[in-house]
Amino acid sequence: MYNPMSYMFYISLAFLLSCSHGSDDSIILNEPKEIIPVNLTLDIEVVGKNTNYPNGDGSGKIVCKASASHAVKYGFKIGSQTEAESSNGVFQYTFTSEGINEYQIAVFAYSSTGHSISSFQNVTVFVSNGELELVWSDEFNTDGVPDTSKWGYDIGNGCPNLCGWGNGEKQYYTSRSDNVKVENGLLKITAKKENYQGFSYTSARLLTKDKFEFTYGKVEVKAKLPIGQGTWPAIWMLGANIDEVGWPACGEIDIMEHWGHNPTYISSATHTPACSGGCENTKVGETTLSDYHSEFHVYGLEWTEDELYFTIDGEIKYTYKPTTKNSSTWPYNAPQFIILNVAMGGNWFTIDENYIESTMEIDYIKVYQ
Repeated sequence: MYNPMSYMFYISLAFLLSCSHGSDDSIILNEPKEIIPVNLTLDIEVVGKNTNYPNGDGSGKIVCKASASHAVKYGFKIGSQTEAESSNGVFQYTFTSEGINEYQIAVFAYSSTGHSISSFQNVTVFVSNGELELVWSDEFNTDGVPDTSKWGYDIGNGCPNLCGWGNGEKQYYTSRSDNVKVENGLLKITAKKENYQGFSYTSARLLTKDKFEFTYGKVEVKAKLPIGQGTWPAIWMLGANIDEVGWPACGEIDIMEHWGHNPTYISSATHTPACSGGCENTKVGETTLSDYHSEFHVYGLEWTEDELYFTIDGEIKYTYKPTTKNSSTWPYNAPQFIILNVAMGGNWFTIDENYIESTMEIDYIKVYQ
């Protein structure tokens, strides 16, 4: 028999069941969706980096700091190495390969749902070859002639074997005090215009050959350069085996060269059987220095088993690191000696006819190993 009350009961029950089913759908629809991190940034600090040390202080240390919205953790990866996890986005690492090398740093930002985004950045880092000790130096503290236990001389113009030292130089090298002396804590090498031994200019060339020779190390020379068109001062090195194998098989390292006719230009270079100076795939170091003659600067070299890097006031200006190392490209695995000189003229430039004299002053020279 039809019962209105019973009918209303079933209608109400059906309505409640319908509402209950709708509520379940709402719960399913409101479950958490994928969370994707956004706005990922990566800042890399090379420890000790400054104007003088653009690639760090030699410790090889870097500090990476990453941040991203919706990230709960981070991962850092150096090249092909295993990823390292960080909960706060900070990652520290120390490189150990000596010299200047470029690395790729990858960072990954992860969300609570395991989704991630990534970013990549290259960084160049300098690693020193460790603590160095002073093994040889001259600070020129005694007035008079240079210390004969440390320095010898090239005399003449290179004749008859190699007149003009192979470069068309016009000076005659002497050991006279007019051309070389120690005074007021400075070594002074003076190139003068004068008639001497049939030449129109005199100067001096000092060398440590047979007195001090070394393989690998760090050289620092604090110097003020001469001024005048025609001057050619140099702080450089030659292989001690030059008498046996000749040049350039012995290897030449030019820590600093300057030409008076191009006054603000400072050069660093290498000379090997494969390449003399600036050749294909070998770029000569070039630096502009306007106060070369009025202020002292420290010209330096760091010489390792793998590379040469040239510095001015501690800042690396040029690196020589051939991919293939053999006797032709890398004669720098044997002792070398140091040379200091001021030449006059050359095959490719002239001397100012009004030139009288100019001096290269050296405060100190130090070798570390």
